Amino acid sequence: MKLLVTGGAGFIGSNFIRHVLQAHPEDRVVNLDKLTYAGNLQNLADVAQDPRYGFVHGDIGDAKLVRDVARGVDAVVNFAAASHVDRSLIEPEEFLKTDVFGVYTLLEAVRELRIPRLLHISTDEVYGSVPQGSSRETDPLRPANPYSASKAGADLLVGAYWQTYRLPVLITRSSNNFGPCQYPEKVVPLFITNALDDQPLPLYGDGRNVRDWLYVLDNCEAIDLVLRRGAEGQIYNIGGGHEVENIVLTRQILRLTGKPETLIRPVKDRPGHDRRYSLDSSKVRQLGWRPRHRFDGALEATVAWYRQHEPWWRPLKSGEFRTYYQQQYGDR
Repeated sequence: MKLLVTGGAGFIGSNFIRHVLQAHPEDRVVNLDKLTYAGNLQNLADVAQDPRYGFVHGDIGDAKLVRDVARGVDAVVNFAAASHVDRSLIEPEEFLKTDVFGVYTLLEAVRELRIPRLLHISTDEVYGSVPQGSSRETDPLRPANPYSASKAGADLLVGAYWQTYRLPVLITRSSNNFGPCQYPEKVVPLFITNALDDQPLPLYGDGRNVRDWLYVLDNCEAIDLVLRRGAEGQIYNIGGGHEVENIVLTRQILRLTGKPETLIRPVKDRPGHDRRYSLDSSKVRQLGWRPRHRFDGALEATVAWYRQHEPWWRPLKSGEFRTYYQQQYGDR
């Protein structure tokens, strides 16, 4: 199988490409990535010379480029997205351009070139806050911020192309991912690297928001399974099955880094901050998927990865990131 993976230099995309090349020796992958602040070719340095892998620098909103690189592929897997809620509050236009118009461009290319399959990667955040129970794929979408609204818009567009054109599409919606190569604006790598530097950990509100955590390698295995065995036109939730309050997660990170809880710094809650996410993943489990990594062990491995890869994250936390961080949380 020849895959076009968009956004493959990012966190989940790079882990997925590595998984595919390891799990399917016969596969080939073309990685199309705009290389925004969160796209990093160092994430794939270990496969850069693999003859089965190729990289193209470009934007999924560039229709001609998308058609050129997509010609002859067996499937498109779309990870490309502006994905940080905090940034969407500041610059929502960029989220609409990439997350909605970019997806439209991909859909049109798949339609024109008659590509056999498109798998669009989405998020549990499109369901909005879930006070009780767990979200199922048939539940209504209730996004609460520009990021989740842009992802919900893309999901609806993908669904419309299935209904209107019978385009061979699928959607996965995963819970919060964590693991190696995650850009350090997200809570897990931010808190790990801040703790390692004895810097404060900015905890929103009362810290009681609940997230369902999924190790990125488990998500990649589920995505790969849906790509190859999922039914066209269907949506698959992928949840880690480990719900935890943010304050509990924060304390666990501090224990693993050997740092004191005095580093916890409560900050004003952000607008549109959903209280709880929870996914019903029974549908993807029916395909045969189960998460293989226990949360505690995966979090410990993630902390170890950031300890061992300071040259990877240290440059990312200077310059633009430092300015953004200070705008969000102020000086120490």
